[in-house]
Amino acid sequence: MNLDTIGYIHSKETFGTVDGPGVRYVLFLQGCPMRCLYCHNPDTWASFGGEEWTVKEVIDDYEKYRPFLKDGGITLSGGEATVQMDFVLDLFEACQERGIHTCLDTCGVLFKDDDEETLRKYEKLMEVTDIVMLDIKHINPRQHKVLTGHSNENIIKFLDFMDKHNMNIWIRHVIVPRITFNKEFLFETGELLGNYDNITAIDVLPYHTMGVNKYEELGFKYPLEGVPALSNEDAQVAKNIILMGRKKTREKLGKI
Repeated sequence: MNLDTIGYIHSKETFGTVDGPGVRYVLFLQGCPMRCLYCHNPDTWASFGGEEWTVKEVIDDYEKYRPFLKDGGITLSGGEATVQMDFVLDLFEACQERGIHTCLDTCGVLFKDDDEETLRKYEKLMEVTDIVMLDIKHINPRQHKVLTGHSNENIIKFLDFMDKHNMNIWIRHVIVPRITFNKEFLFETGELLGNYDNITAIDVLPYHTMGVNKYEELGFKYPLEGVPALSNEDAQVAKNIILMGRKKTREKLGKI
């Protein structure tokens, strides 16, 4: 562990209530290889920029808020936090030594099971992380590449890896009209999730258009122009379909 390891921080939230259990201190890190069409933080894509913070500076800042972070801890999000894996590992190890609960919000795309150095770091990640919030982008491999620019192969491998390490997994899935709001895809997503014993939460998030202004400010064309936001009611419909698919797999495996 190196307390002088530097991370590039896009922004922070000191009263986060949706990024893990309890009230949390959330850091959004710079850098992301994905180009999700619905991304509402395109200003986090670049690995450069943001503020430079050392691990020690983060811990010291966290301690200022600790009395107010009831049943919480630190969450690292992005961007894609694992772009800065060395910072994540050193920070989470420092948290572990101080009894600070750790949560990683990731899409899992950078996981590799055929690279010894990468695998070593992910093994360490499992040791110092209490909860992983995994973003499932799309169940269909071809549609996943259209939506994000990347295959979902590594993401599913990461699910397998975490399950073998008994990681507490929270699933997040954004429901987008015309893209993921599809009964077949949602049911298949549930069927996949049913294979894993350590998924303790499934959060279905309705697509929103709050990121449109950021694209305009950056001079980018918004990829989903004209696609309406999803209602909370439709998000609940989507979640019910996912849960039905998960139940089918669990019954087939004799786990219900």
